[in-house]
Amino acid sequence: MLNSTRFTSLLLLGLISTAGQLTAEDRTPSRWESSIQKFEKQDIAEPQPKHGIVFVGSSSIRKWDLDKSFPDLPVINRGFGGSEMIDTLTFADRIVTNHEPRAIVVYAGDNDIAHETSPEDIAKHFRQFVEHVESKLDGTKIHYIAIKPSIKRWSMREPIQVANKLIEDYCLSKPNVTFVDIWTPMLGEDGLPRKELFVKDGLHMSDEGYVLWKSKVLPLIAEE
Repeated sequence: MLNSTRFTSLLLLGLISTAGQLTAEDRTPSRWESSIQKFEKQDIAEPQPKHGIVFVGSSSIRKWDLDKSFPDLPVINRGFGGSEMIDTLTFADRIVTNHEPRAIVVYAGDNDIAHETSPEDIAKHFRQFVEHVESKLDGTKIHYIAIKPSIKRWSMREPIQVANKLIEDYCLSKPNVTFVDIWTPMLGEDGLPRKELFVKDGLHMSDEGYVLWKSKVLPLIAEE
């Protein structure tokens, strides 16, 4: 018999599988099952404290050394590289709400754009994530990090900016949801992504990039 959190994940998957952009077999959220199970085994072997701060999303979260950036805060890294906003929604109860966090930091949408998911669908999936968290937890803060302006995906900047604006507008309507603008400071005076913020692939961030992100996120989570 499926436990309740896995059953909820299946219900969420059924709800969002009709979005229209995730019909290819290799992009269904189920491809992350082994990664999610690893998190669950980790939670059993090394139980995480309740009411901490969960960071969730794609490889930009997974590669972030949270203990180094936030040594005095109870941070939990639940990033799984290559994931999309729809995946964060699907597995919310198994890697996010189960920790009963006081705050959640989300970075997702980057890979969605690369796979031609519409900005409207990305924003919809984020709204669904927020609504689901609110149905499970009382008073949890959610901080959405804007989709970054990377060198590799600079040609995709227009849909990225549309998605960011849709999500920012939604965040402004929610008292417990914050939009973290990292787009602006990641651009140089020439209006292009700052090369020093990225590693050689032009997509993932350097240590300097994470220092910038920390400067934007820390004031939000330190006060909670």
